[in-house]
Amino acid sequence: MRCKSKATSMLKGILFRNRKRYPSTGLALIICSLFCLFGSYAYAQAPVISKVDPPNWWTKLTDPLLLIRGENLQGASFTLHGTKASIRKVQISPNGHWAFVQLSLGNAIPGNLTLEARNSAGVARSPYTLSPRRSLAGQPRGFSAKDVMYLIMTDRFADGDASNNRQPGMPYDPQAPHAWHGGDLRGIQQHLDYLKDLGISTVWITPAYQNSEAESYHGYGATDMYRVDDHFGSLSDLKSLADQLHASEMKLVLDIVPNHVGPAHPWVTDSPTTDWFHGTKAHHRVASGDFQALLDPSAPEQIRRNVLEGWFVDLLPDMNQENPLVSRYLIENTIWWVESTGADGLRIDTFPYVGRVFWHDFHTQLTQLYPNLTDVGEVFNATIFLPPALNAFFAGGVVRSGRTTAVDTGLYTPFDYPLYAVLRDVLIHNAPMTNLSLLFGQDTLYPHPERLATLLGSHDTKRFLGEESASPDELELAFALLFTLRGMPVIYAGDEIAMKGGVDPDNRRNFPGGFPDQSANDVHNAFAASGRDPEQAKIHDWVKRLLAIRKGNPELQDGQQQIVEADRDTMSYVRGLNLKHGCSVSGIRILVIANKSNEEKAVRINMPETALAGCTQFQTLLGSDQSIQLSPEALDVRVDPRGMTIIRLR
Repeated sequence: MRCKSKATSMLKGILFRNRKRYPSTGLALIICSLFCLFGSYAYAQAPVISKVDPPNWWTKLTDPLLLIRGENLQGASFTLHGTKASIRKVQISPNGHWAFVQLSLGNAIPGNLTLEARNSAGVARSPYTLSPRRSLAGQPRGFSAKDVMYLIMTDRFADGDASNNRQPGMPYDPQAPHAWHGGDLRGIQQHLDYLKDLGISTVWITPAYQNSEAESYHGYGATDMYRVDDHFGSLSDLKSLADQLHASEMKLVLDIVPNHVGPAHPWVTDSPTTDWFHGTKAHHRVASGDFQALLDPSAPEQIRRNVLEGWFVDLLPDMNQENPLVSRYLIENTIWWVESTGADGLRIDTFPYVGRVFWHDFHTQLTQLYPNLTDVGEVFNATIFLPPALNAFFAGGVVRSGRTTAVDTGLYTPFDYPLYAVLRDVLIHNAPMTNLSLLFGQDTLYPHPERLATLLGSHDTKRFLGEESASPDELELAFALLFTLRGMPVIYAGDEIAMKGGVDPDNRRNFPGGFPDQSANDVHNAFAASGRDPEQAKIHDWVKRLLAIRKGNPELQDGQQQIVEADRDTMSYVRGLNLKHGCSVSGIRILVIANKSNEEKAVRINMPETALAGCTQFQTLLGSDQSIQLSPEALDVRVDPRGMTIIRLR
């Protein structure tokens, strides 16, 4: 019998020499043999390194905590070669499949180095690269209310590289609403001229993570958080998209998902720590969308934990951000994507489902590294109307308490889903315009209402024209309101060409013209003016015209807002600086008057004691000069049915 284990060989020798004293030598040798077989396997196998997260890093950045996946790592010693960096601490999982290795970069210089894991049976080596940080010119620029953001679901926008459409085990079927359709990063880059011409300044793409699951075309079920999905292209493709956006004076917003991963992620069956997730696949809470439980100090602990610890849709494994190792991993992952791509901002998925302490730590570190980086958080529940007080609870810039720890989340802004709901109610379901004015009366709940990301819909809602009885005329008025009200407008790709669609997945149809190889399903090319049908052209040209007005008038971008008149069918509001003063003190004012009725409306604005006091000159930006009469006391305007008038006053 041969045995590689020294300890087993010694035991075998002792038993053999004392076989007369121990008559059960045969049994002992059998035990020895078993010990040799299993003991040597467990303790004398050479280590293996199969994956390192993050896969590379940068000097003069935070010291990274590497998560190493492999085999036989228990008892291994880790060293670095070829660098001045060092290893500060190592923590290895009991099964030897995971190791947390804390690096100390110190005065390390950029270059290639080697990470080594060694035990008595052998050594495993993995190359690693330290690069210099991005230059000052390459740092994130951030988005603000001066921007117009465009949401692209990558798989459904445009196919720029047909060679990546079919991936092993992933159904590629443009006819199946839940399958992969072929959109990719090159497809987006090939249509940046269309976006620039429309008036877009910022592009938000759905998550780029690897999603190795049959129906995860949307990107929200990550199976590798450090790899661009093969359907979308490569990290080089993502960098190229960012570079081309910047060259076109546009910005890139990445979608990140710190709340959960996909059910096929390797962590689900083999976690780096026992508390890597909240619960397990077999035993876990189901996520609740009752965000009020986080704000209400009297809410039961069970409901609060269902929100923060539940698995989203009872399927997506919920990350345990209270574990410092998980928190560190997620924050480093975000840093890696920003530094790798030069992204300007972030859209954060399922924001309320993660505890406030994590968000505080997340934003503290990101802001220190990237002072201009901004982000928008998804605070949304499709089944419950979101009141402004609840939406504002998650906004950064103020310490909130409630049922959770009293800290500032640090979030630049949430989406304005309360406005989304009221706009649809007013324009489609004939609620009074005064509901809008009442909503804006609650803006004081927000530390920065001017930052809110406003929208008519998203990939998580019905299309505006997917609502029963919604008409193109109502969509036109909705866009006119969206682009002139306070906040940063967000357009869901396709809304600008009047795309229709009901609940998911019907709201995620392919953009017409983005999939030329699927000619049977892609007859019209809506990226080109010649390819748009009359309805598409009418809405597209309307959006383009409105965005040009917005771009040409800074008051419509980041000016303050004052509601000066509202009744059942009309609402009038002023945008500008220092609105508590009149025109004679603070200059230009933009007056917007919207009429949702089917009849022409005569609207009188009493000028004194409003932001329009002292205005004596006007220029019509939208509407007819003949419909306007201005005097020192009043402004009388006739507004078209389902129409809007925009006036520049001074």
